[in-house]
Amino acid sequence: MTAVVKVGGKQYYVTEGSEIFVEKLECAEGDVVNFDQVLMVDSKVGNPYLTNVTVQGEVLKNGKNKKIKIFKYKNKNRSNRKKQGHRQPYTKIKITKING
Repeated sequence: MTAVVKVGGKQYYVTEGSEIFVEKLECAEGDVVNFDQVLMVDSKVGNPYLTNVTVQGEVLKNGKNKKIKIFKYKNKNRSNRKKQGHRQPYTKIKITKING
């Protein structure tokens, strides 16, 4: 079975056994999470969500992505050089079951 799930304002296309990286969730490793905002399962489409359908997953890891370097530069003005970095936190989830 395949499904489209909304998590953290983004939509993910998932199948049973797939692993996804989502915005950080407040849960520990090994916890089971249920997603009830399911937009589509196989060929059934919700309006906006399907009722009585859930997607179950297991939390594998909480962590941070690689650092993204942000560099701002304005030509002919050496005083405005700016370098920053950012590491986005994530949660890695393995989809175990699609009910519906």
